[in-house]
Amino acid sequence: MDASFIYEQEFNVRDYEIDLQGVVNNANYLHYLEHTRHEYLYSKNVDFAGLHAEGKDLFVTRNEIDYKAPLKSHDRFKVTLNIYREGHLKLVFDQKIFRVPDNKLIVKAKVYGVCQDNGKLVKPEQVLDLANLGLA
Repeated sequence: MDASFIYEQEFNVRDYEIDLQGVVNNANYLHYLEHTRHEYLYSKNVDFAGLHAEGKDLFVTRNEIDYKAPLKSHDRFKVTLNIYREGHLKLVFDQKIFRVPDNKLIVKAKVYGVCQDNGKLVKPEQVLDLANLGLA
């Protein structure tokens, strides 16, 4: 794992994720990125359902994704993640997808998110334990 990343999740491409061109459909990469973010947050004891029950939610506001190479059926790959703040309100998940075992870069992405408390935009520390996420 690249030392600049704090979390990594490994996957296998499933046949139903392939399009007519024989490669992973572009929309599926968003699912891989999202699942990795969720697993990272769960590993840090962030409970989405519990937060929502309290009126607190995390929302994606923007996805930037650069497709570098395709994945194909049964390829193994890993998704890496780093998180940082941008300004007072935004959290940025810097993510990459690499094919395993050759470590070929497949996707580079930045996913921007914000936090809300009862529908009001708030600083992330009002919803999340930033020290637990390595951000304090």
